[in-house]
Amino acid sequence: MNKLYITNSLSRQKEEFQPLNPPYVGMYVCGPTVSGESHLGHARPYVTFDVLYRWLMHLGYKVRYVRNITDAGHFEEEGREAEDKVGKKAKLEQLEPMELVQKYTNLYHDMMDELNCLRPSIEPTATGHIVEQIDMIQEIMHKGLAYVSNGSVYFDVIQYAKNNDYGRLSGRVLDEMISGSRDLDGQDEKRHSADFALWKNAPPEHIQRWNSPWGEGFPGWHIECSAMATKYLGAQFDIHGGGMDLQFPHHESEIAQSKTASGKEPVKYWMHNNMITINGRKMGKSYNNTITLRELFFGNHPELKQAFHPMVVRFFILQTQYRGTLDFSNEALMAAEKGFERLINTLASLHNLHHPGAITQGSQDQEFKNLSNALVEQMNDDLNTAQVIATLFELASRFNALKNLQTPWSVISEDIFNQTKSTFTFFINDILALKPSTLAAGDDNALDQTIQILIELRKEAKAKKDYATSDAIRNKLINAGIQLKDEKDGTVSWNKQ
Repeated sequence: MNKLYITNSLSRQKEEFQPLNPPYVGMYVCGPTVSGESHLGHARPYVTFDVLYRWLMHLGYKVRYVRNITDAGHFEEEGREAEDKVGKKAKLEQLEPMELVQKYTNLYHDMMDELNCLRPSIEPTATGHIVEQIDMIQEIMHKGLAYVSNGSVYFDVIQYAKNNDYGRLSGRVLDEMISGSRDLDGQDEKRHSADFALWKNAPPEHIQRWNSPWGEGFPGWHIECSAMATKYLGAQFDIHGGGMDLQFPHHESEIAQSKTASGKEPVKYWMHNNMITINGRKMGKSYNNTITLRELFFGNHPELKQAFHPMVVRFFILQTQYRGTLDFSNEALMAAEKGFERLINTLASLHNLHHPGAITQGSQDQEFKNLSNALVEQMNDDLNTAQVIATLFELASRFNALKNLQTPWSVISEDIFNQTKSTFTFFINDILALKPSTLAAGDDNALDQTIQILIELRKEAKAKKDYATSDAIRNKLINAGIQLKDEKDGTVSWNKQ
């Protein structure tokens, strides 16, 4: 499979990726609302689309990756019509709203750096694009699909649905949405319960407010992404990504707004990652079951048995294909830690593993070629990182067998060995972006130096026939997961179990 296939949420089909204007690709991913710290659930979309970004660039595409920052207070979703998250938190922390926003934006960037996510090409903020949002709202009003009510502007979903399929992305039926809607704040201002806010009149207590043709107010949640995506990627672009929980109402509303304003279908491929759950329940602040990334990295949360390195967390996320549910548990993360260490230690050992040469055709050359080719095919098959990792483990086993002389070098020629070694390294370092950490003994100079000191102390103890000390050093290292191996000439090697 030489072509990239991705699952389009709009068609619910796996489709060949054909950009609108090759080799250029426009990709928009919904960013965080920076009213608090990012949690484990937030990490999944940003790691997922970081891998997609890296893979698209590897395939030769010139990618403009836009990921927004929601720093305006309004947030609209089912069951909660209008909550000024930024303003509410700013009051609690006794900070100016923009001071709060900057604090949590900085923390978000720090966490993304720890997870080794590339920065997007453009990272626009909602508050920096008020003019564009007002302009788009006016265009929607001009098209007759928005109305003013008490200083607020609402999108007329019923009118839009007469000529468009509202609910196509999320699979919802409009009549059922209306009949099942709740009584929300500001509902009496709307013509229909399914209508959503494009602009909200600011009550006296609302801190963030801007002048508009309809009075002082603030933008709705959905309009910011439509306005910023259009500004930086055009009326039509290739990929829009985000978590599955954003399909409705956020992405459904984006389609309606953008299509009304431009007259064009805005996005060719919609991609949605599935959720991270805890004990089968979605992780989210509204469920009061979140674990922030800082808590995860430092282990200071009651649900955690230990701290987990950011690279272990990244590996944990990528062990499941992005469309599958990922259930959190300490046991799952500890298993991911062992898997991560195994791959990274194998990678580190390859630096000193060299083919002896003089073999032009190995008996298993084709098998190694097939495994290398499988990595490409698995990435092209809807970004199947789970299968990629399984293939990397298979290659790791084969490399370790060569290193330990369990398999003779005659199975592989020098050229194929070097090519496979390069492919293995590239997928770990550049596509999955798993970098060595202090957890990985094979690439940790400080750990290696420490163990070498202990090996020398043990040698001195044995030379003095102090076998009690010699055995104590060996046993304590075994308890710490370090296995020593005595060689015939007296030298000692070690590995982490």
